[in-house]
Amino acid sequence: MGLFSRDPDSDDDADGAKANFFEERGFIASAIVIGAVLICLVVWFMVGGRSDEPTANPSQAPSTVVPTAQPTDEESTEPPVEPPTSAPTATRTAPPPPNNGTGGCHNKSASQAIPRLAAPVAVSWQFEGKMLIPIQAESGPARTSPNGVRSCFAHSPTGAVLAAMVALGQLQNPETAVATLQTRVYPGPGRQAAIAELGKPSSTPSAVAGEIQFAGFKVLDYPPNATRAIIQVVADLNGKAYGALPVTMRWYKGDWYVELQPDGSLNGSTEPDVLSSLSGYVRFSGSA
Repeated sequence: MGLFSRDPDSDDDADGAKANFFEERGFIASAIVIGAVLICLVVWFMVGGRSDEPTANPSQAPSTVVPTAQPTDEESTEPPVEPPTSAPTATRTAPPPPNNGTGGCHNKSASQAIPRLAAPVAVSWQFEGKMLIPIQAESGPARTSPNGVRSCFAHSPTGAVLAAMVALGQLQNPETAVATLQTRVYPGPGRQAAIAELGKPSSTPSAVAGEIQFAGFKVLDYPPNATRAIIQVVADLNGKAYGALPVTMRWYKGDWYVELQPDGSLNGSTEPDVLSSLSGYVRFSGSA
């Protein structure tokens, strides 16, 4: 069972090719998880996830440290075509130290306000493989292990958002994917299923055309004093559309962990949403 799965009893002929695609390739374990939400979203979109091709807002390449807070509940309009942008670059502003004794999971007074309109502020963006991930002194990550795995996020809605994005970014990086799967995924059947796939041959495509970067998020569920949160993470699909997928986070032993479904996937039979705009989502990326 791959990281993404689909109901095998579905008889929708229009989606048959897409279903077969995922059944054959699986997107499992280190390579499943290396692709995680982002590679799989692009492949799903390119092989015909929707019959009507959405018009997306071409994203600019990430280049700055602090995303500008922008309301996201405005009505979506047809965006103009923009010229190609240069490759993304990491922030030039000094990020928080890799080991911070006051921020992240050490922050006992982190704001419990759910970010619905404005992106987290004072965020630096650093490359994790080819992706940019967000880092904030207040909400984390406040700890980096010798093998590069980042952890220690604030027990807050913003901490859960940052934890989800950082974990997905590290899962797509071959240098940190296995360690992240083993140490940043909530223990249970899902993690066991994913780890069990580590030794199996993978037919995951070795490359996917284009670059993928985070574009935004929406907090779907975060009750008071949450021990479980659901964050809808949005990725820019190569400037052609936006892909959104819910990521379940669990508060465990003083930190946020990604929780996988029993089959080892992020979302079970739930397919990623392909969006034509970021209306209703908080824009959050390394883009200017």
